[in-house]
Amino acid sequence: MMMIVLVALLALVVALGLAFWPWPGRAARSRHGAPPVASRSAPASLEGVLAAQLLGGEISARQYVRALERIAARDERRHPMSVPRDYRP
Repeated sequence: MMMIVLVALLALVVALGLAFWPWPGRAARSRHGAPPVASRSAPASLEGVLAAQLLGGEISARQYVRALERIAARDERRHPMSVPRDYRP
C-alpha cells in the first residue's frame, strides 16, 4: 500500500514539474495562451523566393515551373557540367 502511495506521489510531482517548467516557447506566449507569431525571414535563394511566392499565391504553378526552367538554363550556361574523357586502354 505504501509503495502505491509513493509511486502516485512521485507521478504527481513529475506531472506538476512538467506543467510548470519554464519552457523556452512558453515565455513568448501572451497571457491568453496564444502561440507566438513566427517571424518570417527572407529566403536565402532565388528558388526559395519563388517557392514563397507560389505558396503565397503571388504566382501560379505554371509561372513557378517556367521560372525554375529559366534558372536551370541560366545555371547550365554559366556552369556547364564537364564530362570526363573516356580512358579506355
